[in-house]
Amino acid sequence: MTSTGVADAAPIEDLLRELAPQVLGVLARQSGDFDAAEDAVQEALIAAADHWPRDGLPESPRAWLLRTAGRRLIDQHRSEQARSSRELQTGLEAATSPAATPPDEDDTLTVLFLCCHPSLTPASAIALTLRAVGGLTTAQIASAFLVPEATMAQRISRAKRTIRDAGATFRMPAAGTPEHEAALRNVLHVLYLVFNEGYVSSGGSELDAPELADEAIRLARLVHGQLPEDAEAAGLLALMLLIDARRPARVDASGDPIPLADQDRSRWDRARIAEGVTILDAAIATGRVGEYQFQAAIAAIHDRAPTAAETDWSQIAALYEMLERITGSPVVRLNRAVAAGMADGPAAGLALLDGLDGTVAAHRLEAVRAHLLEMAGDVDGAVRHYQAAARLTTNLPEQRYLAMRAARLRVEGG
Repeated sequence: MTSTGVADAAPIEDLLRELAPQVLGVLARQSGDFDAAEDAVQEALIAAADHWPRDGLPESPRAWLLRTAGRRLIDQHRSEQARSSRELQTGLEAATSPAATPPDEDDTLTVLFLCCHPSLTPASAIALTLRAVGGLTTAQIASAFLVPEATMAQRISRAKRTIRDAGATFRMPAAGTPEHEAALRNVLHVLYLVFNEGYVSSGGSELDAPELADEAIRLARLVHGQLPEDAEAAGLLALMLLIDARRPARVDASGDPIPLADQDRSRWDRARIAEGVTILDAAIATGRVGEYQFQAAIAAIHDRAPTAAETDWSQIAALYEMLERITGSPVVRLNRAVAAGMADGPAAGLALLDGLDGTVAAHRLEAVRAHLLEMAGDVDGAVRHYQAAARLTTNLPEQRYLAMRAARLRVEGG
């Protein structure tokens, strides 16, 4: 151990998250057993989180984790008492002995690709990614998604079993192949979903889950850093940065949401906005434009507007129209309805809501309809739909906000 004494817990947590997939990659490659290797790494992370803050960082944290996880994996294989297990044990002991030099190869991206395997549901891929690549414990992930720890543990176990049953191997698809492209799209989609859950929680007493948003940004940086030529990976990172920059102004003292139009823009993180815009401009310059770049461009328009009144809603509406053409997404159409309502009047926005029932989150559809009806001066209709949206959402701060909007309109409407 180092002689620096007690180590700071926050840097240790960051270090463990960085090292977790690297160590997992070594053990999964050596053993050929991703499932068992992932369990062993998780145990090693828990041990490190217990020992390092008290005893100080080891001279080589990566080697410490590799040896600790390797010993646990060896113990698992010893218990099997099979010849193949003994042969594997010999290889693992050589790779994780104190004299062994940890390999320089970083398999983090390979681990991430495997965790986002197409055979997995999005929920399973998210859970496995956060544990295997994010270094979060099962308890932390369960808490973030408001489910019992046992439920999340079962979800992660099923995900690993699904990957094994699909015959997936621990390898990175060759760059430039259709397999690599499809795998990368899966990875970006999973990170996008993690960020969205962090930005607005699907339920619970808090509007957001900053730890999930932060982890999504960290992993998006990792992907962009290792695949700098991929314009969509860059677009996704830019999108996250441009949206997350508003975090300091998003909630009031009670933790309830503040609408974009009412936020104190002086509190927005200008350095994060500048970084996002720089990354976005470089991505667009490649000439390969995709859905994340479109979304990032829309976020940039909002972030660049000095005031809400100066937002270029016509440009935003045009970008949403193009985005809907390439994605066919009902969620994009819902967002386009808001932009069209702001650019061309509420009737234009309301017309775009036709046919969306049952295709998007019901409370979001009700909230958008209420907003457009309020703009149109239909107080009774707006109150009715705000109330419906409040009943349908499971996020308590959103629920309070929507109910308050309905109550305020009712009072103002007499």
